[in-house]
Amino acid sequence: MSLHAPYPQGRPRRLRRDEFTRNLVREHSVTAHDLIYPVFVLDGERRRESVASMPGVERLSLDLLLPVAQQCVSLGIPAMALFPVIDASLKTPDGREAFNPEGLVPRVVRELKRQFPQLGVMTDVALDPFTSHGQDGLLDETGYILNDETVEVLVRQALTQAEAGVDIVAPSDMMDGRIGAIRNALEGRRLIHTRIMAYSAKYASAFYGPFRDAVGSASNLGKSNKKVYQMDPGNTDEALREVAMDIAEGADMVMVKPGMPYLDVVRRVKDEFRVPTFAYQVSGEYAMLKAAAGNGWLDHDAVMLESLLAFKRAGADGVLTYFAVDAARLLRA
Repeated sequence: MSLHAPYPQGRPRRLRRDEFTRNLVREHSVTAHDLIYPVFVLDGERRRESVASMPGVERLSLDLLLPVAQQCVSLGIPAMALFPVIDASLKTPDGREAFNPEGLVPRVVRELKRQFPQLGVMTDVALDPFTSHGQDGLLDETGYILNDETVEVLVRQALTQAEAGVDIVAPSDMMDGRIGAIRNALEGRRLIHTRIMAYSAKYASAFYGPFRDAVGSASNLGKSNKKVYQMDPGNTDEALREVAMDIAEGADMVMVKPGMPYLDVVRRVKDEFRVPTFAYQVSGEYAMLKAAAGNGWLDHDAVMLESLLAFKRAGADGVLTYFAVDAARLLRA
């Protein structure tokens, strides 16, 4: 710690006296370029479904998603992250719809990149939206999630998305070795520009409930959980090992999920590896702030922006947040 003049020679409040001074000396800030907007897409046309546990969030068919993409471009939001809502009739124990080249995700990717080539598109690599049991992988006869067999399917899913033209594939499944397998497969197909944002430190968190409602996996999952592959919330050293493995296997960017309850992990990852590090302000975090603001207990816009600033202060280079459009509008004002 550097030395500072003692009071009264040193008066820290001088640098807080007025807005222009506070702006001059601010250490961290949030811009629209720091945001990735997660969206839920479903099949069909002119379909709009509200997510009850996420006020203001909707599931949209592609035709209604296109104006949202235009909004992101206009506001300077660099990327959208797609999460599919798959019809129950297409869900199977092996999740094979995940690698259907004419499936929902590849079709949406192709149209988004055709109409908005300047907008980054990111896709989730995981099987839970596609499996009839709601887990992120394949099951053995005892219900345990198989690792290597799941990775084989994830590779096919990632290749399908990359061949559709997606910019970033984001494996969120937490299977061991999947980053290396996906990177090798992409290289083998000469898809050398496809970036990988690895959900490297994804915790078995209770904050995901509204998301599972949104994609329709909650009812499939039932009373099961994902603790045999997602991380224990009590561990942070383990997060560093996971991140180190993913970087060594070819990840371009890493992610910590959830966000605000795990800012200590974000800080440790950034300090240790100095690689592009992202955090996901997950559905439960969003829902809590929305509920409190809706009840008049918190100032919506103020806590929204303060929460995003907290991510940047902790070391995140960017944030996936359902507040992205609202925040970008305010930041532009």
